[in-house]
Amino acid sequence: MLEITDKAREMLDKFAEQADDDEVALKIVILGRGPKGFQYDLQLIGFDDAQEDDIKTETDGLTVFVGARSAPYLDGTVLDYKETLMGGGFSFENPNPLWIDDVSKSVAEVIESQVNPLVASHGGHVDLVGVDDGKAMIAFGGGCQGCGMVDVTLKEGIEVMITEGVPGITAVVDMTDHDAGTNPFY
Repeated sequence: MLEITDKAREMLDKFAEQADDDEVALKIVILGRGPKGFQYDLQLIGFDDAQEDDIKTETDGLTVFVGARSAPYLDGTVLDYKETLMGGGFSFENPNPLWIDDVSKSVAEVIESQVNPLVASHGGHVDLVGVDDGKAMIAFGGGCQGCGMVDVTLKEGIEVMITEGVPGITAVVDMTDHDAGTNPFY
């Protein structure tokens, strides 16, 4: 499922040495998708901190928990650690498409072609987080995050565009933390 380079493993081992727990595992989740591809959350966690539906694997003796919804999108991915003049960081080389199933692809197309051009006039954007049981889960960003009119925009605009444009989608759920950030609304 996942390959970890020698340099990435070396850095993970260094971070694991600093952890409070004696036994830690790597946890990887795809949080979303953006213009530059997948957005990842990478953490060292205690075994007790894994979610019930996480998929547990072993990679070169390292226990890795992968979020269940992320697993299909991580097959063949390489986790590396790259050093630059500005420091270093983990990077992913992921050969997978942003969306595997046709419904998610269709919702993403509606968001890109119809929704984002409208909310862009307010400095905002909408990202598809995922599709589950006929519900499209989205996140607002930019000027839409924290906006007092976001409920109206969601129910009377975005939800109508998506449910009418994509058969099988019955609702749209806002997953945004509208209180996060500093002064998120323009």
